[in-house]
Amino acid sequence: MGRIRVTKEFRFEMAHALYGYDGPCKNIHGHSYMLSITVIGETINKPQHPKNGMVLDFSELKKVVQGEIIAKLDHALVLNADSPHKDFAHDSKLFEKIVLVNYQPTCENLLLDFVERIEPNLPAHITLHHLCLRETATSYAEWYAEDN
Repeated sequence: MGRIRVTKEFRFEMAHALYGYDGPCKNIHGHSYMLSITVIGETINKPQHPKNGMVLDFSELKKVVQGEIIAKLDHALVLNADSPHKDFAHDSKLFEKIVLVNYQPTCENLLLDFVERIEPNLPAHITLHHLCLRETATSYAEWYAEDN
């Protein structure tokens, strides 16, 4: 048997601001993110098993990503907890879903956060291989397990 990579894509809307940045992204703004997650493993080779022939049921990966990332960040405003922007969190009429993080919410740092959220929730026989987070149609960041 060979190892197979399977990928699932997710889309979500999220706003952020880059505190201390020297360009327009220092202002609150939003993106339509596309997240691709690739895992690797061997196919289940048990004829009586309901997942026979699969590396991982896509619905299992969807459940992890939905719970750990999409439900928490979709249509949220993500801010560095050290920034003065966090004061918006007190105005629940204006901003109902603010997520404060302990890092600058760049595409790169979001990816590192996603790895930490996803990896422990995968089945033991599955390895996280690759993540790609597209912030715009032409800009994205990637994480590969082999690089880390």
